[in-house]
Amino acid sequence: MAARYVARIGAAASLSVVTVATVCNVAHADGLAAGGCIGGRSSLNCIVRWGEARDPYIRTVPPAADEIERTRAAERDRKWETRCKPTIAQDRYGVPRYQYAAPGCEFGVIQ
Repeated sequence: MAARYVARIGAAASLSVVTVATVCNVAHADGLAAGGCIGGRSSLNCIVRWGEARDPYIRTVPPAADEIERTRAAERDRKWETRCKPTIAQDRYGVPRYQYAAPGCEFGVIQ
């Protein structure tokens, strides 16, 4: 019984080392590897995940494709700024926050 347990732990550890070594060998400067193991007496699970080294909450917006689209975007921005009049003020905790003159401006509402 103990030999089987030791064999399982050894196999899981070996697999983890091989996986980490493989990920590290193919790693690029613009990536991030994260992993770890979890388990108890009768089971052990290890994983390594490779992905881009970036903030997952930032979504990039593609630039305008042509001059007409750039003109429309500039006009939308101008209308929004005219209606919303964004300002930055500190809240009671000293954190700078945007304040707007009209409701819905925090969602980009123009009208």
